[in-house]
Amino acid sequence: MIQQRLVVYSGGMDSFTLLHHVLRLRGPSIIRTIGFDYGQRHRRELDVAAKVCDFLGIERIVVNLTSLRPLLSASALTNPDMLMPEGHYEAASMSQTVVPGRNTIMLSIAMGVAESALGEDDVATVYYGAHSGDHHIYPDCRPKFYDSMRKVFADATEGRVGLEAPFLWGSKTTILRAGQKMGLDYGKTYTCYAGGELACGKCGSCQERLAAFSEIGATDPLDYQSREIFK
Repeated sequence: MIQQRLVVYSGGMDSFTLLHHVLRLRGPSIIRTIGFDYGQRHRRELDVAAKVCDFLGIERIVVNLTSLRPLLSASALTNPDMLMPEGHYEAASMSQTVVPGRNTIMLSIAMGVAESALGEDDVATVYYGAHSGDHHIYPDCRPKFYDSMRKVFADATEGRVGLEAPFLWGSKTTILRAGQKMGLDYGKTYTCYAGGELACGKCGSCQERLAAFSEIGATDPLDYQSREIFK
């Protein structure tokens, strides 16, 4: 029996840490990553992820979902005509960054990809990087959603494909501390929702990341337009 592990890897800080966490799990396994191009403004993250996978020698799957972008245009992440909200993740304005059904769509595809690669006696696990900082804004990162999707995975694959979110109850700071213990270089990640050459430093994603580095007394190696942490 072969244990297959499929990591939903966007190229951001959370999934970068998750990937290295999975690489350190015990037991022989086949590890692959999967990413999704859904027309997101910050598509740059996919290029960053590709470089990391090339360096690590890990298979990278990218699913083209760009045809869905016009249908998911209610979000500032997929609609270039919407202003990208600035400020903390907890702010009501961050609800504009919700992409309806995003994790449901992505995890369902990941489940199918994982199951399709199974041999007769193999099992697989899909990993994604939801954490407690996402719970307030993103319904598909909350424990209730996770529990429901685990049941969907079990029922749809007759128990052959599982779902894990190792940082579900941790914060961005928890993830950063885990990464530091592994000696990770976060200069190899991209988190900004604005998608520019330099991280904006003002969107919720940048602010949460900067705050995590500040909390542990470290300097984020990523280049920013602004490093001011909003009060």
